[in-house]
Parts: sequence; C-alpha cells; structure tokens
Amino acid sequence: MSSTPGTGAGAAGNPGLFAALRGAATTLVATARTRIELAGNDLELERVRLVRTLIFGISALFCFGLGIIVLIGLVLVLHWESRVLVLAGFGGGLIAAGALLFLSMQRINRRRQAFAATIAELEEDLRQLRAAAKHGQDGS
Repeated sequence: MSSTPGTGAGAAGNPGLFAALRGAATTLVATARTRIELAGNDLELERVRLVRTLIFGISALFCFGLGIIVLIGLVLVLHWESRVLVLAGFGGGLIAAGALLFLSMQRINRRRQAFAATIAELEEDLRQLRAAAKHGQDGS
C-alpha cells in the first residue's frame, strides 16, 4: 500500500515539468552570467582606455604647454620692441587653438558608446525572448 491515489501517472508528469523548469532556470542563470561577464569586460576595457587617454593627454598638455612658453620667450627676446603685439598674437592663437581642441574632444567623445557590445547582446536576447513569446502565444 505504498501507492497513494494520484501518485501514478500524475507523479510521472511532475518530474518532466520540474526538469523543464530546472533547465529553463539553468539557461537563464547561464545567460545572466554571460551578460554580467560581458559587462565586466566592457567596464575593464573602458577603464583601461580612460586611464591611457588621461596619461597621454596630460603628458601631451605638459609638453605643448612647456613648448609654447619657450617659443613665446624666444619670440619676445627676438622682437622685444613689439612685445605687446607678440603677446597679443600668441594669446589669441592659444585661445583659438584651445577652442578647436575642446570642440574636437567633444566630437570624439560623442562617437563612442560605452558598453556597446553588452547593449547589443541584451537587445538580441530581448528580440529572441519576444519572438519566443509570440511563437508560444501563436502555438497555444
């Protein structure tokens, strides 16, 4: 009498349902893990790119700044009589160059979207889930 009513064919169907749920949960967790790893990789790449950009940018600014100061000093020594015009010319030129560099920096930073690969993968996942949901509704 170990058999109780309702444990015959109904119990055989439950392990299939639980196995399917377990498989779906495993797939979901594996997909989430992959997406998190991808986001972590993107974050690390962005960090390395930012640090490299900062190091090169600061170094370039230091060298340009020092070069400009030396150049201005040289021109002032050579044209001491018209030092006001020389300083005004260099000042205007430096302001114009700074404005152009600032606009270039903004244009460059607008082109790159952070986490582009992660966003593309998540959009593909969402598209596949919507297609599966639509297919499930059509099949029902």
